[in-house]
Amino acid sequence: MVNERSLTSEPRSAAWPGAMAHPPAASPPIALSIEAGVAVATLCRPPVNAIDDDWVARLDEVLDDAEGDARVRVLWIRSAQRVFCAGADLEFMRQRFATEDGRRAMIDFTRRLQQVYARIERSALVSVAEIGGAALGGGFELALACDVRVIADEARLGLPEARLGLLPAAGGTQRMTRICGESVARRLILGAEVVQGAEAVGLGLAQWRAPAAELRATACGIVERIADLPGAALRESKRCIAAALDSRRDGYEVELEGSGALLSLEETQERVRRFLDRDAS
Repeated sequence: MVNERSLTSEPRSAAWPGAMAHPPAASPPIALSIEAGVAVATLCRPPVNAIDDDWVARLDEVLDDAEGDARVRVLWIRSAQRVFCAGADLEFMRQRFATEDGRRAMIDFTRRLQQVYARIERSALVSVAEIGGAALGGGFELALACDVRVIADEARLGLPEARLGLLPAAGGTQRMTRICGESVARRLILGAEVVQGAEAVGLGLAQWRAPAAELRATACGIVERIADLPGAALRESKRCIAAALDSRRDGYEVELEGSGALLSLEETQERVRRFLDRDAS
């Protein structure tokens, strides 16, 4: 959950091309807009979207609003900076690491971050992380909590907390191991390694990659394709995938339950009828 600003070459105040301009100082650290079934959460805390208490509270609010809107099927997380998110705010860390009480408070803060990231993972919404720049520490843990990740070739991903004698405790050790396997997790976490686009996709850290100039269009195409699908089918599919990762649940039975629920829906019946009629003609 460490802000590895020294690992990035991005200017502290450079805006990401094509994204919203730097907001006024009073603006929230994460902006939300909802349109056409998509909730767009834009990380907009210059210069590197550093994480602190206010940032976590705002992310929780964004999830409340997105999940509370029945029209929304996709949560698209992107950045207004060249950096996606560089991890914990350095001044925030400095204040807490100075005392024993502050260090205990950091554990409470990390627990809260775990909880909010778990909300993203468990949400019925399909979450898409568009990563145009560095995603390090807690910033990459945010991306790992999303269902899918699309990354710029030039972007850098990693959980390098071991360099400071720490560990990625906002779910990073657990999610990276589940997503990429034990071998990749050991390599990247124990080696405090940072990787870029093509290698990140090869390791399973992201599902798509694109040149930086094409990233926004690529992410938009993915988001639009998902948003065009029936929300109920997306929710049940996510539930089945989650069951596959839970040894306490019978995933095959969850599939049957989900299929039964979908077959009872008028929207599903109409879509199937149209497909069959088209095939018959």
